[in-house]
Amino acid sequence: MTIRVDDDVAAFVDQAAKSGEGSRADVINRVIKREVRRRAAERDAQIYASNAHPDLESDAYIAWAAGNAGRAWSELDG
Repeated sequence: MTIRVDDDVAAFVDQAAKSGEGSRADVINRVIKREVRRRAAERDAQIYASNAHPDLESDAYIAWAAGNAGRAWSELDG
């Protein structure tokens, strides 16, 4: 597959590759896979929100979710 990207995106990919993050293809694949996971998580969140149990709308749950949001996002990069 051949793709064309803007100059700033190409510079980002080149810099990541030069800094040891893998080849250009590795960098691009990792970014696309992360976007695929993000979109799947977004779909899951929409499904969850439409079926959320009222108890999960409590202040305690909101505090728990806020405290764990960073962990959830970091797992998307895994």
